[in-house]
Amino acid sequence: MPTDQPLTLDPDAGERLEAAGPGRAVLVTAGAGGKNRSTAGRTPLIVAPLRRPDPFGPRLVEVVVDGWRFELEIESASRAALRERASRDRGARTHGVGAEVRAIIPGRVVAVSVAAGDPVSAGQQLLVVEAMKMQNEVRTPLAGVVERLAVAEGQTIELGDLLVVIGAAG
Repeated sequence: MPTDQPLTLDPDAGERLEAAGPGRAVLVTAGAGGKNRSTAGRTPLIVAPLRRPDPFGPRLVEVVVDGWRFELEIESASRAALRERASRDRGARTHGVGAEVRAIIPGRVVAVSVAAGDPVSAGQQLLVVEAMKMQNEVRTPLAGVVERLAVAEGQTIELGDLLVVIGAAG
């Protein structure tokens, strides 16, 4: 696409994808009132999977529109919202702001390295999560004080679960 922004279809404005046979679809766009398109139309698409779908990640497909080839990642709205929430304002954090540390992978907590009230420095290990027979260290994104520990050793966690709340230092 001309920008790196995700393409979002608005069903309320009449935008949709219609199947047109194996590996083919038609993009039906909204009229002038649609928020994503300036003109109405039906654009034929050729859609081909590029890799086997990962049950925990986006699906990569190839789309050909009027001879132009695009590789698109397709993910569910709930996963996109979770990804957005996990990465929101990451670069804008400063020392007076706290943070919620959430699970980025489902698994089991095998070690907890901090307790409520402990001071932590940026990058310090908070806990270890075992997922798919691998141990993953969860580290704090900023310096501060552990306000709340939401998990315990041996607990099973799911993607997006709250693990630790870090309060502002000082």
